[in-house]
Amino acid sequence: MTSLPYHGLRLLAVHAHPDDESSKGAATSAKYASLGARVLIATMTGGEAGDILNPALLQSPKASRDIAGLRREEMATAAAALGAEHVWVGHVDSGLPDGDFDNQTPPGCFYRVPDEVAMLPLVHIIRTFRPQVVTTYDELGGYPHPDHIKNHAVTMAAVAAAADGTAHPELGEPWQVQKVYYNQDLSAKKWITIHEKMTEAGLESPFAEHLEDFKKRDSKRNNWLSTRIPCAEFFPARDRALLSHATQIDPEGGFFSASRKAARTYWPTEEFELALDRTDREPLRPGVDFQEGDLFAAVTFDDGRRVPDAGMLPDTPEAEKEAADPASDPDSPVAGPGQSGAEGSAALTESDTHA
Repeated sequence: MTSLPYHGLRLLAVHAHPDDESSKGAATSAKYASLGARVLIATMTGGEAGDILNPALLQSPKASRDIAGLRREEMATAAAALGAEHVWVGHVDSGLPDGDFDNQTPPGCFYRVPDEVAMLPLVHIIRTFRPQVVTTYDELGGYPHPDHIKNHAVTMAAVAAAADGTAHPELGEPWQVQKVYYNQDLSAKKWITIHEKMTEAGLESPFAEHLEDFKKRDSKRNNWLSTRIPCAEFFPARDRALLSHATQIDPEGGFFSASRKAARTYWPTEEFELALDRTDREPLRPGVDFQEGDLFAAVTFDDGRRVPDAGMLPDTPEAEKEAADPASDPDSPVAGPGQSGAEGSAALTESDTHA
């Protein structure tokens, strides 16, 4: 491991439910793990409120009798597929009510726990694992699920508290996270571009009926795709991890259709938004997309060495750059920086339909 370039670097990926880690930033996690970084997935809830979304398991006694236990087994298999470590934070799944989250989520669930209490296990995890980089969701949760929205608030509170030497000394020695990123795998820019590329290639796009939804969600938040990780070689590992969540993923469904395989051809990267930067480099230009190609760019190792500002990942092949960059296509309706969007629909992310 000591010969691998990312040995000594640590990435903490904080997610709301088991399976989120396999549908958001999963190939990036697998890539860094393969290069020597320690990758720890922290799952806020046990996914107890999730429905059985795979028709093949609807009659499974174990799935119907103990879905929480089964999802723990699925999570262990998924983490292994990504080469990642895993920890349960210990909160209770809030479910996905149709109305007001404040009134319709059950008492005691993750969404209802005050941030200053809900953050405590994560503060301990941060101080123990000592990640240089943390990933989470934006303030809208990436898409409107109460646990995803809460995931953002609790992660940001925990990062701040973990660095405060006067806060909760019983939870370990203070630790300053150097960079925090929001997962932006579900940006409107991404899915509109894939739709356009598929249409140009004469393929039937599964996203046509969702274009107005993308634009509407995009208007709620100006997502910034500051950082793009070329990771197509780890898409098979990502798919294996996602399929490990058999209660949540129908292998015959949209995620593994011919359309999804075609979509991967046109966008072979995963995107993140830089939310916090405690490095000493020059700040990135706000709102300008695709400025970074490495989450660890400019961070400092424990021994004082510093990752170059340009990062250490190999350069993105030109074909991948062109496929992933809408600005390379003058006819793209989303060309230009800073015009990214919000979450895709259920047709794009079967694993995000927690009930």
